[in-house]
Amino acid sequence: MGAKRKVHSDEFKAKVAMEAAKGVRTLSELSSMFSIHPTVISHWKRQLLERVPSVFSKGGGGQDLTEEELTAPLYEEIGRLKVEVDFLKKKLCSSPGR
Repeated sequence: MGAKRKVHSDEFKAKVAMEAAKGVRTLSELSSMFSIHPTVISHWKRQLLERVPSVFSKGGGGQDLTEEELTAPLYEEIGRLKVEVDFLKKKLCSSPGR
């Protein structure tokens, strides 16, 4: 059996990718420094550089929702639940055993 794969946190991947993107050290140096294969480091660096422009884009991320957009689905759910409770109360009160 082969060795078990390491699972690295997102923070660690970002740290290594940022170091690679800076270009101060070579991939070989980073590889020995972080004990990660140079191919993995270059893959993380490529992912970082591909996603950087989306950080500054407007409207595409869906992160900046207004308070109304956040609360509207919650109020809809509250309304549905109230209707259901009222229906069940009527059913319970009008049951033949009462």
